Amino acid sequence: MRAAWPIGTSILPRSEPYLPPLRVPVRRIGARTFDFSRQVAVMAVVNRTPDSFYDQGRTYAFDRAVDACFEAVALGADWVDIGGAPFAPGEPVPVEEEIERVVPVVAALRAGSDVVISVDTFHAAVAREAIAAGATVINDTTGLRDPDLTRVVADSDATLVITHSLAEPRRPFPKPQYGDVVAEVSAFLLDRVERAQAAGVPEERIIVDPGHDLNKNTLHSLELTRRLSEIADLGYPTLAAVSNKDFIGETLDAPRADRLEGSLAAAVISIVNGARIVRMHDVRASVAAVRMTEAVLGFRAPAYLKHNMGDVNE
Repeated sequence: MRAAWPIGTSILPRSEPYLPPLRVPVRRIGARTFDFSRQVAVMAVVNRTPDSFYDQGRTYAFDRAVDACFEAVALGADWVDIGGAPFAPGEPVPVEEEIERVVPVVAALRAGSDVVISVDTFHAAVAREAIAAGATVINDTTGLRDPDLTRVVADSDATLVITHSLAEPRRPFPKPQYGDVVAEVSAFLLDRVERAQAAGVPEERIIVDPGHDLNKNTLHSLELTRRLSEIADLGYPTLAAVSNKDFIGETLDAPRADRLEGSLAAAVISIVNGARIVRMHDVRASVAAVRMTEAVLGFRAPAYLKHNMGDVNE
C-alpha cells in the first residue's frame, strides 16, 4: 500500500540551484554588463558562408546577413556571433576573403546596435580587423591554434572564447578517443587559459567552451552536457554551443531542420549545470526557454503576477 504524504510536503529534498564558482562573475563586454552569477546570455548565430552547417548559405549574402543580425537583436538576443568560415573539414577560406565576409557585417551591426558582437575565427588577422570594426568578442573554436590571436585580443578590450577541439583547422579527426572526456576537456581548457593569460589576456576577459561535437562523438557530447558543471567549476563563464548539433540529431533521429526541441532541452540542461552563454539558431524560442529557466532558478522575476494573486482566482 502506497504511503500517504502529509499535505504541503515534498517527496524530494529542497535544494538551491547550482551556481558555478566564477572568478569574475560580473563582466563588461562592450557596452553591456552581465552578471553571470544570475544571468544567461543568448548568443544568436549568423554565418556568412555558402556552406554553413545549419542554414546552408541562407545568410551568405551581405544584406541577408545584416538583416539576420538585426532580427536577432529585435527578438531578444544579447549577443550575435558572426562567422565567415565553417569549422567542418574542407578547403580553407583565404584570410582576405574571411575578412571581406565578416568585417562589413560587424561594422553594419555595430553602427545600429550596442549588442555584443563576437566573430567566430581562428585567424589573428581576422580578429584584428573585426575588433577594429566593433566586435567585442573573438570566438576561437580551434583552441588557440594561431599563437598571434591571443596577442591581438590582449592588445584590445575584447573578450576571448577558448574552445576545446583537437583537429587542425578544417581538417578531419576521425574516431576521437577519450578516457574521460570531461576531465580531458577540462585539462585542455585550463592549459589554453594559462596560455592566453601568459599572452596578456586577463581572466575577466576569458570564456570557455567545451566544444560539443567538435572532434567528439554523440556519447562524448552527451557526457559533456550531463557533467557540464565540471567545466563550469573551472571558474570561467561557460558557453554551450549545442544548437542543432549532430549529437542531438543522432540522439533523436532528427534531421537538422527538426532539432529545435532537442536543442532547447540541451540548452536548458546546460544552464542548470552552469552554462551562462548559449549559442542558438532559433532566437525567439531560445530567448523564451532561457528566460523561463532563469525564472525557475530564481535568477529572474516573472514579467507579471496575476494568477491566484487576488481575492478572486483567475
